[in-house]
Amino acid sequence: MIDLIWQALSFDGLPILFLAVCLAGLVRGFAGFGTAMVFVPIAATVVSPVWTIIIMMVFDLFGPLVLLPRAWRDGEPRDVGLLGIGALIGLPIGVYFLIQIDPEMFRWLVSGLAILMLTLLASGWRYRNPLNAMMTSLVGLISGVMAGVAALPGPAVILSYMSSARRPEVIRGNTMMYLFLVDILSFVVFFIKGLLVAMPMMIGLVLAVPYSVAGIVGTRIFNPEKEHLYRRVAYCLIAGSAVLGLPIWD
Repeated sequence: MIDLIWQALSFDGLPILFLAVCLAGLVRGFAGFGTAMVFVPIAATVVSPVWTIIIMMVFDLFGPLVLLPRAWRDGEPRDVGLLGIGALIGLPIGVYFLIQIDPEMFRWLVSGLAILMLTLLASGWRYRNPLNAMMTSLVGLISGVMAGVAALPGPAVILSYMSSARRPEVIRGNTMMYLFLVDILSFVVFFIKGLLVAMPMMIGLVLAVPYSVAGIVGTRIFNPEKEHLYRRVAYCLIAGSAVLGLPIWD
């Protein structure tokens, strides 16, 4: 175990992962989403697609624990459960494609999806129909597929929720709870498929500390009355991460 911790701390790409996870935690804390869109494009420049997702699953499982009590108070657990049912179906499909994908193609995919989702969010495009139980589960299924293949479960949910009349703190709470649930489901799927590896899991544990701290800072500065300001900052960080993650810089 000591050797594994030392190897994780000595990993060549750790400084880049550390920077990415701090930015991701800050955005997650004050916006309630954006972890994957910030972290994954940058992380994919130094680790493989499967390792990228394993690392994020670990720190994203332990890191937000301190944020969940507020999310539970602000959110709607029933809706989160419906999203989770859809994600449970979609995740294995996404993971199947993840195993097949080339690392460079993975980087193009995650950066491209992040830019596309960001463009849709910033443009004001929203899903306009009512989110009944069936549609909520369908959104969860789409989110699950994106989580499995590109570690991007959040955008589909955000695009759906932002069309509703829910208050910003409700959207933020629901998103935080759902992303935590997706992490748990992802662990189950990766375990069943034999993809869990000790080294990236240890790196994820190491990164959970700065991620938690950054998340707390983001939560402390969150003010629902200034939601638009926080959203613009989150958009800028996501855009920068997506552009930096493109293979054209190699």
